[in-house]
Order: sequence, then structure tokens, then C-alpha cells
Amino acid sequence: MSTELANLTDTFSCQKFRCSGRGILLPFGIEACMSIPLRATLYFIFLLYLFLGIAIIADIFMSSIETITSKRRKIRYPSPGEKDKFITVEVHLWNDTVANLTLMALGSSAPEILLSIIEVVGNRFEAGELGPGTIVGSAAYNLLMISALCIASIKAPETRKVKLYSVFMITSFFGFFAYIWMFIVLSVISKDVVDLWEAVITFLMFPLVVILAFLAEKNFYASSKIDMEEEEQTLILTPPELDQSGAVRGFRKDELLQFLRDLGQSTNLSMEDKAQLFSAKLSESMPRSRMQYRIQGARMLTGGKSLFVNLPDKLQEIYQRAVKPQSSDGTLPLDHQIGGRKGTLSKIDFDDDPHMVILEFASSSYAVLEQEQRVTVEVVRHGDTNSVIQFRLDTIDGTATAGEDYIKLSEEFRMERGQQEKKITIHIIDDNQWEPDETFFVKLSLPEGEENRTKLGSKTVALVTIINDDDPGYIEFEETINLVKESVGKAELKVARVNGADGKVSVHYRTKDIDAVGTKDYEPADNELVFEHGEISKIISIPIMNDLEAEKDESFSVELYNPTGGAQIGKHAKTVVTIINDDDYKTMANKMASLVQVDLDKLSVTKTSWGEQFQNAMNVNGGDLETAKFGHYIAHTLAFFWKVLFAFVPPTSMAGGWLTFFVSLFFIAVLTAIVGDVAAIFGCLVGLKDSITAISFVALGTSLPDTFASMIAAKNSKSADDAIGNITGSNSVNVFLGLGLPWLVAAIYWESKNLPFTVKAGDLSFSVLVFSVCCVLGMSVLIMRRFVGFFGKAELGGPTIPKYLCSGFFVLLWIGYLVLSSLQAYGYIKWSS
Repeated sequence: MSTELANLTDTFSCQKFRCSGRGILLPFGIEACMSIPLRATLYFIFLLYLFLGIAIIADIFMSSIETITSKRRKIRYPSPGEKDKFITVEVHLWNDTVANLTLMALGSSAPEILLSIIEVVGNRFEAGELGPGTIVGSAAYNLLMISALCIASIKAPETRKVKLYSVFMITSFFGFFAYIWMFIVLSVISKDVVDLWEAVITFLMFPLVVILAFLAEKNFYASSKIDMEEEEQTLILTPPELDQSGAVRGFRKDELLQFLRDLGQSTNLSMEDKAQLFSAKLSESMPRSRMQYRIQGARMLTGGKSLFVNLPDKLQEIYQRAVKPQSSDGTLPLDHQIGGRKGTLSKIDFDDDPHMVILEFASSSYAVLEQEQRVTVEVVRHGDTNSVIQFRLDTIDGTATAGEDYIKLSEEFRMERGQQEKKITIHIIDDNQWEPDETFFVKLSLPEGEENRTKLGSKTVALVTIINDDDPGYIEFEETINLVKESVGKAELKVARVNGADGKVSVHYRTKDIDAVGTKDYEPADNELVFEHGEISKIISIPIMNDLEAEKDESFSVELYNPTGGAQIGKHAKTVVTIINDDDYKTMANKMASLVQVDLDKLSVTKTSWGEQFQNAMNVNGGDLETAKFGHYIAHTLAFFWKVLFAFVPPTSMAGGWLTFFVSLFFIAVLTAIVGDVAAIFGCLVGLKDSITAISFVALGTSLPDTFASMIAAKNSKSADDAIGNITGSNSVNVFLGLGLPWLVAAIYWESKNLPFTVKAGDLSFSVLVFSVCCVLGMSVLIMRRFVGFFGKAELGGPTIPKYLCSGFFVLLWIGYLVLSSLQAYGYIKWSS
């Protein structure tokens, strides 16, 4: 009898287990008799797993937003060249700023916003601590920790600057004011009570921020005139190319043909390999939206399919050597010319300010014989010439070393009124010792204070090659494979003289048939090339016969022999010229274009069917096993359940993405409700107050995808807008929407009962105040970085030591915020709101 009574007592005590009343949906009854340490461990693991699930469904949610905001509409636009004629152009339906502050902010902050809403509704319209605390904690983490990581992630001395600065300043102001407004509402106007009018104003500030930011983007505050030239630049005046099926192609065929000519002459690759290389080049240069960076951040965390082309190891080296050196506009680096320059001036975009000056190098490449002992680089001025301007030049070692091969240069120069160019001499050290050709760089920059009236052009770094002249050198073909069309007229083959340019030398060359026939397909040659002293390149021209008959590809070779003057034949003594029939060339280009488009389509966030979704969900790296790493397999294994579950969400191709939007939002709401329960119970089990659990574990877990997204954007985007420009906007939206909406609903509910809506300020008001101080300090540092040369005059990156000092300062601010908030919550700091 006593044993039965003891069992009954144990059962009764298990039913009243610790923290059993904390959740809305949880806890489960089966955990009643578990030990507290075991329960805390299980809840912590479950919390992390829920964060992983939220990251995956947020990826789908953001994909739907990207699909929605990428929609275009056709408009008729007056033709700039012909009167009374119109051009049909496509424009985005969504303005970028509006999209970023509405759908994008909702997408990145949905867990925090929904947690606040669910907590209020689930607690019978009474305020809790977890939702508001998560919003403040997430804002602190986003502003301080993500900014710190983005500043440090840029490789020195590169920088990233906010482009839409007026928009950034408006969202920054409201990102700070939002939390001051919280403090005023809870602790000043009506202590511990949110009146209906306060809730209405809080909610209405959300559309106010969107409207003001939109006007700032359109320069509403700067000028009442619309810049029509700028408006025209935003339109796509060149109609997109269509493939054979009539679908829009993501690139132009002439870009592909130029790429094939450049790559085909230096690399013997299959058509599929070339298509992958071209896709990687397009992927790296194509503009990215903030939504895409956010999706990529989530997929990095979960082992999903990358939005960037990942090349197999065998192609990585070729890409870095043959494709990466190309400039951002797709042109190859300029050929070397001794003591001179080649190419035309780069295209300059002038502002409306007639006094603006643009500086750049006249050439991005210079070469000099070692015996000349000096090389002259030229800086040119575009625009206004009625001012005195200053600029700075610094040399950077390449394979050449300052002090051994050349005299280091690091000083400021002056360009007088009316002067359009300035020549600067750099001294070369002639050591009379044979060495291979060596290179160094000259960097052009502006002194502090000069950026107000001067901008840098595209050529800010010049490559200088020191050509060894203590040896006659080696003579060789620059390329071993040359691809030419039958209608090209002449095949031009470049012969280079390397590792020496001393004296007059010569070499003979001759053609040999392979399957092309001399006099029928090309004009045979057997001639001599003469290099004068210091001359380093020559062109061999071979006439190609165009017989207008359909023929298969034919090849012949050209070889070098019998060098004179002490020169030797280099490693590329022979080159093969392949003549491609124009029709076959177009056919090959069409096949290549189809392969490239397939590669680009794989990067799209728009899924066309459930089958495609399940295929991506059930395969590592979205099925791209060739580039999958060990980390992809680990992340995929952990996330497999969530991936398969969320593959049931309708694909983004349905209903323009809106069906995916609402279904994924529902899933996020369900997971967020469970996260709220798990976080509250976990905090209770380990003795953490809800306010501390919210600003630490929950805020960190919901912000991890944003962390990866911002770091990717910082490294790959040309500006800082996509990295930190959305932080301040999201922080303000979190309050105005994440608190404004639940406050409005709850205030209306209690107003209908003639009762006040009580919101205890308590720990929240102190946390808000500490964050506000950290926000002022952090924003002050970002503003100072933009205008102080010591930091690189940009928000992100810059010189090594200053960028790490700033990054460390932001980390200390975040740690200080957590420590002070925790000390106050547990009574070590006395605070009366």
C-alpha cells in the first residue's frame, strides 16, 4: 500500500513540473519526470534546430519576395533618336527603396515581428517581454555585430561606400528614433501604458519612413527638377535578346563570342567547360539585390544551392588566370608598350556640377626597359580645369621589389590651373644582372579633403613591367591556339619577346598544313621577323581565303625557327590556327549560348515545379555534387527534414510568387510560435529572465542568415548599401511594424473594454536606453569613417589597422550592451523607469 502511495505521489509531482506554464503550445507531458539539466539541454538543441528551420523557410519566403519585386512591365518611351517614334522598354514594377523597406524588411525581420505579434495575441492581448526584447536585441546585434563583421571582411585596402547616402541617413535617423520613441511611450508620456493614439502613431511611422526614403532616393530634398538623363539611364533602352525558343536570354551573344575568342586562343577546353567559365564570369558581374544576398546567406548556413556559380577545382585555376584578370567591363588588360600608352580614354560620367574634376591614369599599363632607368606615368584630368588639385601616388610591389628593382614612390603631387595632364617619373634600378621581367603597381588616390571636388576615374591602378634588357631574350607565340572565322580576312598572331630585349634579333616563321590547304584555305608564308633593340612584340598576319563554301573546321600551324642575334625560341614555338566556317561558328555559339543559359537558369530563385523543389531539397548543394564540400554534406544532413518539409510550399512560379509568400509566412509564424515557447521554457530552466533570453539567444538565432548575407554583400557588391544599408531600415521597421501592429491590436482590444493596455517598461526601457547610446556611438563611427582619410573615407574596409580598430569597437559596444542589460535585469544596476 505504501509503495502504491509513493508511486501516486511521484506521478502527481511529475504533473506539476518546473516551467510547465511558460509556453502557449509547449511543454510536452512526456518530459515531466526528466531532470532539469537534461530538459535544458534538449530545449537548447531544439531551439537551434528551430532556428535552422526558420532559416530554410525564410530562404523560400525571400525567394517569393525576389520573384515579386523582380517583375517588370512594358512602357512606351519616346525614341531619343527619332521624332514621333517610341521604343518599348521594360521597367521594374517595384522601386528598390520601397521594396527594401517593405517586403525585404519584412522578409529579414519576419521572425522577430511575428514573435511579438504571437506573444501579445497568445497572452490574451497582454504584453510580454520576449517579443519586444528580441526586437531590441536583434537591432543591437544587427547594427553592432554585423557592421563589425562587414568592416573587417573587406580585404585591405579596399573599401565599400554607401551609395544612396540620403536614404541611409533617413533610415539611420528613424532606426535611432524608433527606440527613443519606445522609451518615450513607455516611460515618459504614459508610464507603463500604451494609449491607442500612441499605438496608431507607432504603426503609422512605418509608411512614413518608406515615403521619406523613397523621396530621398528621388532627390526630392535636393532639387525640384527631374534629371531626365538620369531617368533615361534607369531604363533598358536596348531590347533583350531572345533565344531560339523565344525566352529572354540573360546575356548578349556578342559578349559570348568575344569571350570565346579571348578564351579559345589560350585554353583548350570542352564546350561545357567554356560555358561554365562564361557563366561564372556573368554571375560575378551581374547586379545582385539585397534579397538575393539574404537568400545566399541562408543557403550557406543550410548547405543549399548557391546563387553564385561554383566552379569545379579543375576550372578554378583557369578562371583565376584567364578570366579573372579581365576588368569589370569585360575588356582585357592593355598590352604593354615601352614608355607609352595604348587605348582610349575611359568613359567618364560627369555630375551636374560643372566644377567637378575626374582624375585617372592615361593608361592602365606601362612597360620600360631596365637600362632606361626611368618610366613615366601620366595622370590626366577630365572636366573643370580652372582649379588647382592635388593627388597622391604610391607604388606597390608586385614581382619587382622596391629598393632592389625600382625606387619607391609615395608622395603628393599638384596639378595647376589649366593643366590637363601631369607626368611623374619613377626611377628604375639597372643592376646589370639577368632577371625575368618583373612588375609593380602605381596606385592613384586623393588626399583628405580633396574628394569634395575631385573624383577618381576607372584607371586608378597602373601596372608597370620592367623588361630585362641584359639578355637577347626568348621569342615565342603568345597563344598556342587561335580560333578565326573564315570571313575574318587575316589571322593576326602575336609573337612576344620575353625575358630580355637587348640588341637586334630576328626569327623565321613558316606555315604548315594540317587539314587546311595552303593557297586554297589560307596564304602560306615563310618569312622573317626582325625585333629592334628594346622591341618586345610583333604581329604575323596570315591572309584567310573565304571561298563561300560550307566546309568543316580546318587547321594549319605556324612555327618559329632559326633565331639570330643570340635570341632563343621560347616554350611556345608553334601555334595552331583553326578556321571555322561562319555558319558552324554561329551554330557553335548557339549551342554555347544554350549551355550558358541553362547554367544561369540554375541560379534563379524562381522554382517552376514541386518536382524541382523536392530535387533541390533532397540533394546536397541543390544537386551540384561536383562542387559540394564537406561542410555542405554536414549542413544538408542536419537540415534534411526541414528542406523536405518546406518543399511542399507552392513553387514561386505560381501566382507570381504571392502564393509562396503567404504559405511560407504561415510556416514562419508557426515556427516562431514554437520558438517563443522553447526560448521561454529554456530561459526558465537555466534561470534566465525572458528579457535576457530575448536579447541574446533569440536575437542571435534569428539574425544568423542576415549575418552571412551582409558579409557576402560586403565582399561582392561595389557599394556598402546591400551590406549595411538595410540594417538601419530593418531596425526601424522592427519597431514600427513589429511593435506598432501588436500594440495597435491590443490597444483596440482593451479600449473596447474601457481598460488601459499595460506594457511594463521595466527591463525593456533600460535595454532601449543602453542600445540608443550604443547606436549613437556606432553611427558616429560610421559617419566618421566616411569622411576621414585615416579610415579610407568609406563605411566598410580601408587600411588594416583602422578597420580592425573600428570592428573591435563595435564588438565591445555589443558586449557592453549585453552586460549592462543583464546586470540591470538581475538587480545589480538599480533602475527605475
